[in-house]
Amino acid sequence: MKKLSFLAALTGLVFCGAASAADITVYYSPTCPHCHNARGFISNTLIYEYPELKVTEVNATDIANADMFQNALKKCEYESGGVPVLVIGEKCFQGYAEFMNDDLRNAIEADMSDDAKAVAAENKKAMESDADAFKAAHSDRTSAISEYSASADDSDATAQKKNSEPSVAWFYGLLAALVVALGIVLMRGNKKK
Repeated sequence: MKKLSFLAALTGLVFCGAASAADITVYYSPTCPHCHNARGFISNTLIYEYPELKVTEVNATDIANADMFQNALKKCEYESGGVPVLVIGEKCFQGYAEFMNDDLRNAIEADMSDDAKAVAAENKKAMESDADAFKAAHSDRTSAISEYSASADDSDATAQKKNSEPSVAWFYGLLAALVVALGIVLMRGNKKK
């Protein structure tokens, strides 16, 4: 019984450590300078700081993407159709300016484990030290960004929609907490006998 409760607690800790960065969906217009700046910050900084981060870009001016953009505005409770709109996990941001960078990072880190946050902090320091060298060493991170288009063929659109689904880290966190609680209950039950 002790082995079972130990395994349950260990499994819970493993799942807790699996919480990942919240993904980002960026609704933008190709002619919007704030969108350009937001996308630049994400593609030149955030994808390198957060190795698990996935970014889906959605051209809000493409008529095929209108429903998706309207749904995002409704979810975020924005009455204005201004862009950029950044959806990070359950948080929404409309517009972009550099003073928002730490708020964006905080939204990304909302469900991250302490270990993942430590990696992000190390990556941020490395980027501040020598961004070009760090980017060259991690050039594979550019694949973290995908463009969504509702007008793409069905198989391609299905694959791209999967990248824009909300993070399920909260589910794994809850599952981990339940497993840890079960382990603790089982361990206490063994001590009473």
